[in-house]
Amino acid sequence: MFLLTATKKGFSTKEIQTQLGLKRYEPVWAMVHKLRKALGNRDSRYTLEGMIEFDEGYFTIESSEIEQEKGIRGRGAVGKSNVAITAESAPLEDIETGEKSSHCRYFKAKVLTDHTSEQINETIQESISEKSVVFSDKSTSYIDISDYVEIYVTEKSDKQTTKETLRWVHIAISNAKRNFLGNHHKIKGKYLQLYLNEFVYKLNRRYFGDKLFDRLVIAGITEL
Repeated sequence: MFLLTATKKGFSTKEIQTQLGLKRYEPVWAMVHKLRKALGNRDSRYTLEGMIEFDEGYFTIESSEIEQEKGIRGRGAVGKSNVAITAESAPLEDIETGEKSSHCRYFKAKVLTDHTSEQINETIQESISEKSVVFSDKSTSYIDISDYVEIYVTEKSDKQTTKETLRWVHIAISNAKRNFLGNHHKIKGKYLQLYLNEFVYKLNRRYFGDKLFDRLVIAGITEL
């Protein structure tokens, strides 16, 4: 547990095995994944509210030889998994300069098994308070979001939208991809949610410092 929270970036299971001086990899792998599941269960208790950014990111996963031979492109492409990212942000304005920015609080991440509006609707209902204001791009999968929140605002997907309106979502996507590439290299699609659980749990508690370990102990006791 301590090694899982010792650094912001975390450790790979192989590195944890080395640090613990254990000969067998499999028990360490099972233990770490159980903890990651507990972290996801803990965060699933909460919903985001207020001003919300919502978008999707494509994460690299390990693909089988059969999948590689099929050579699918675009959505559902081989070696890619679609993840819905939600960020709770608040607009800020400098009183002296009038410059506008935003502050981010909490995040959620969910692996999507398809690209239908039904799954997006389910994700919105699970993740976001119905009294929230949601910002996203104009994806055809998002056509029903307005039915589940107070206000729904869409903008054309471009660099400006990514930089301003959906800023925190894309910062989270970028940081998660960098973290996975540096620590874990190849992640199988069926385990991607567990890695996201750890990343988001630590991101949501980024100001906890040494108390993060205590929180992980609580999650391990109550959520397994």
